[in-house]
Amino acid sequence: MVSAHGGRRRVPAGGRRRARVPGAAVAGAVNRATGGAAAPVLAGLYGAAALVAAAAAVGTALHGAQERGTALAFGVLIAAGEAARCGRAGDREPAPLAVAGALAYALLGHEAGRATHQDPAQVVTVVLAAVLAGSVPHIAAGRGPHPDHVVRRVLTVAFAAVCAHPLRSAGPTGEDPEQGATQVLLIALLLAATVLCDAVLAAALACVRGGRPFERLLRDEVRARRGLGSALAATGAAMSLGVAVAGLWALPLFSLPLMLTQLSYRRHAAVRALYLQTVASLARATEIAGCTPRGHARRVAALSRAIGRDLGLGRHDLTVLEYAALMHDTGQLSLLDPVPAGATASLPADEQRRIARLGGAVVRRTGVDAAVAEAVEQQAAPYREQPLAARVVRVANAYDEMAREGGPAGPLAALERLRLAGGDYQPEIVEALARVLARDGVPTADAAPVGEGAAARDGAPARDG
Repeated sequence: MVSAHGGRRRVPAGGRRRARVPGAAVAGAVNRATGGAAAPVLAGLYGAAALVAAAAAVGTALHGAQERGTALAFGVLIAAGEAARCGRAGDREPAPLAVAGALAYALLGHEAGRATHQDPAQVVTVVLAAVLAGSVPHIAAGRGPHPDHVVRRVLTVAFAAVCAHPLRSAGPTGEDPEQGATQVLLIALLLAATVLCDAVLAAALACVRGGRPFERLLRDEVRARRGLGSALAATGAAMSLGVAVAGLWALPLFSLPLMLTQLSYRRHAAVRALYLQTVASLARATEIAGCTPRGHARRVAALSRAIGRDLGLGRHDLTVLEYAALMHDTGQLSLLDPVPAGATASLPADEQRRIARLGGAVVRRTGVDAAVAEAVEQQAAPYREQPLAARVVRVANAYDEMAREGGPAGPLAALERLRLAGGDYQPEIVEALARVLARDGVPTADAAPVGEGAAARDGAPARDG
């Protein structure tokens, strides 16, 4: 077979190119090559943020701060929002008060009817200083902001401040109704562009860190901002308009609903922690009961999540997939005699379906997403009748069992057995597994601790979809 570069590459008999499972040295070389390709992008984003921050600080120092009382008020507001944030700094908008306050200061053109004169450099300087000041308690507690979080905040605020500067110089919107309508439309377009800018930055950083396709990550980020992201942008605009009319007294009024939103984040974090504890308990119960070998559920979850990424699944689908993989053996808890080594793939089809139905019934009683229960319930059905999550878990589970049985040659032999099985496993998913193994190698027993995969990053999927 002739390659695109004019050379020849060997294709095994049967016409299908076989992906091999490399050793640790080859897997390490692939990982180093991927990191090398991503390094310039990451360095470019970090360098741009550092350059913007340095230029803003120097510009503010040279020209002096304007309306220092206003700058101090917004700085305190943003710092308080950062200090009150819950969760990790990498989570989606864990500090709604700080986000809305930063955007309001970037859009601010008037205070109580008087024009303000802060330039984009001062806006970036005040926001960055407030973010760092508000992060001090979290740094002291060992959970300081991730550098990606700071880079996104600096670049997004700089974008909003630069784009809003001509609007701030145009005068108050109430002087001319026609001009006011135009400015409102321009502000709405600016808000949409700012939200899109933040989504692009988040997707680019996630692509560099995780290696998933940028287009799918961008789609996930844009979808995630349809709700709260848009609401925070609108609140920031309303806050700036309120200060323009009523002065700084409008800040406490607009801060109250945002603080309530902050409290709802804390409740959501508590629910998510309980949700993960439930999943972790069910995932480890089969190991403690002796139904499955140590680390089996976590290995299957790691493989399933990697296959899902290779197939281009979104955040919610990856979370459903990981939960289904962690709990796929739950049905074995209802058996009087455990299956030797938990190898359900070698059981008769009827027995596999019975165990899967029992597991699905248990999962449904926990209150998790119905899609998770369905994936567990249908994992033993013919793959053409299964949802995608069940197909992926079926392949990952069978591979882990076959690789464990095959000794030193297990990984290679297991992959070949899956390919030769034909109608039992979807070929596209088997080939995705081959690509994952060639790229990342074989996961170990501790490869995917519960709570550190897609489930922890994305939160629990909403019940019933």
